[in-house]
Amino acid sequence: MKFPAWMAAVVAALLLLMGSVFVVNEGHSAIVLNLGRVSRVGIGPGLHFKWPLVESVRVFDQRLQVLPAEPERYLTSERKDVSVDFFAIGKIEDPRAFYRATGGDESAAVDRMAPIIKDALRNEINARTLQQVVSGDRSEIVKSQLAVINKGAATLGIRILDLRIKQLDLPTDSRVIEDVYNRMRAQRQQVASRLRAEGEEQANEIRAGADRDQQVILAEAERDAQKLRGEGDAEAARIYAEAASRDPGFYAFQRSLEAYRKAFSGGDSVIVLDRNDPFLQYLRSDR
Repeated sequence: MKFPAWMAAVVAALLLLMGSVFVVNEGHSAIVLNLGRVSRVGIGPGLHFKWPLVESVRVFDQRLQVLPAEPERYLTSERKDVSVDFFAIGKIEDPRAFYRATGGDESAAVDRMAPIIKDALRNEINARTLQQVVSGDRSEIVKSQLAVINKGAATLGIRILDLRIKQLDLPTDSRVIEDVYNRMRAQRQQVASRLRAEGEEQANEIRAGADRDQQVILAEAERDAQKLRGEGDAEAARIYAEAASRDPGFYAFQRSLEAYRKAFSGGDSVIVLDRNDPFLQYLRSDR
């Protein structure tokens, strides 16, 4: 079955029209290639035309995109290993340069951007200690290197707006973790030793104070006891003197009884005296 000539002409016109019209969506930019060479760039959103069969179109997403990367190991200024997991946020700034550098392949662009970012981070981390990298402000690490990264990214037609460090880890196959634990352990032991020393010092001060107070209390008690004993002896002597002055014979008799009691208190004492010894005067039957 043969088609009318006019119908064939209409079909051909439609095909040519479809081949000469293209649409660029919002947030995208297009370049037109004339026989493989870039002829027009910076084509924004909307409906556009091109020469069919001669020109082709490449559309690129110019919205912000995340450029992932594998965690990388770096050495700090102390030669300590640290694993850095990061990602970059960027966009295609120059579609012409991007196409010429990567052929429009976004995965190729990511592969070429990764070494640029890693080298910049390496320069920054190599200049810092492990403590500065781990506990410092991460934004400070990437801020000074962002301009350097964008110099390399400009050759790819890309602009990096931000670089974020997701995680900092100590590699498990290195001695860093053991060194960190040893340092933490030494610091804790140092603190414990200092606290023990302070406690021992306070205990010695308390013991010395208690011993000093004890000596003072004992000395005061002994002084008071001596005073009381002296007063008691003086009172006893006064009483004895008063008793002796009232009845000397009875006083002599009492003193002799006390002497007898002390001499024979053991029950088995033997005293050899002369029969007329004054000590026995109160034991004679003739008195």
